[in-house]
Amino acid sequence: MTVYAVGDIQGCYQPLRRLLDKVQFKPGRDQLWVAGDMVNRGPDSLATLRYLKSLGSNCTAVLGNHDLHLLAVAARVRRSKKKDTFGPLLSAPDRDSLIDWLRHQPLLHHDKERKVTMVHAGIPPIWTLKQACLYAGKLEKALQGDDYREFLQFLFKSSSINSMEEAYTRRAKLKLTAAYLTRMRFCDQYGRLDLDNKTASARKKFAPWYSFPESPVYKERIIFGHWAALEGDSQRKKIHALDTGCVWGRCLTALNLDDYSTTSVDCSYQDV
Repeated sequence: MTVYAVGDIQGCYQPLRRLLDKVQFKPGRDQLWVAGDMVNRGPDSLATLRYLKSLGSNCTAVLGNHDLHLLAVAARVRRSKKKDTFGPLLSAPDRDSLIDWLRHQPLLHHDKERKVTMVHAGIPPIWTLKQACLYAGKLEKALQGDDYREFLQFLFKSSSINSMEEAYTRRAKLKLTAAYLTRMRFCDQYGRLDLDNKTASARKKFAPWYSFPESPVYKERIIFGHWAALEGDSQRKKIHALDTGCVWGRCLTALNLDDYSTTSVDCSYQDV
């Protein structure tokens, strides 16, 4: 059995299947990890979710910001955006089962045996791995609960929370947790976020979330997506950036968790 991790698929179903064919992925034998943003912007979110769901226990996926956005739109607490491409998914006959499957995916996956953690965006330098798992679990519970629609409404309609100093209530802490795990790129040593900068270059007082030597997670092996501007290179041996811009016409990348080698396929304009 081989475990492969892929970055942001974003509805690019054909490149995903070509990539899995290239690494000779065998459903039922091999494991596929997906680092969030399974849907949106690409042409076939419906086929992507159907395929990932069909893999059953052979697929481990964490939620990204686009996945949370889809959940909010499906719950009718947020409107679709002009560039959203998941219309066919929302009108599909199996829409409810797909949305329910997506809603029950984790925000963070930690493999104790391999000593590797997968998350969509990152883990802030103020958290230990134990804290990250704890906070992710609380957010998962809120998303999977009976009142998840009300929670999604709070998550997307309340004002932004960018630091622990601003997180006064339980729900505010969950909102900040969502920002850390699904939207973070740059922060400072205290976990204050700069969510506006989507480039690869930090602004004054900020740095990539994984670049603080004093951080408890600095020495952990972490897999993440979300940050296409890095072009798959975090410049850290144990920090594996897997968003290589497939939806922008660049490539989709798989990481082999046995030897940490990578395999990529081009994502042509026809694909995306």
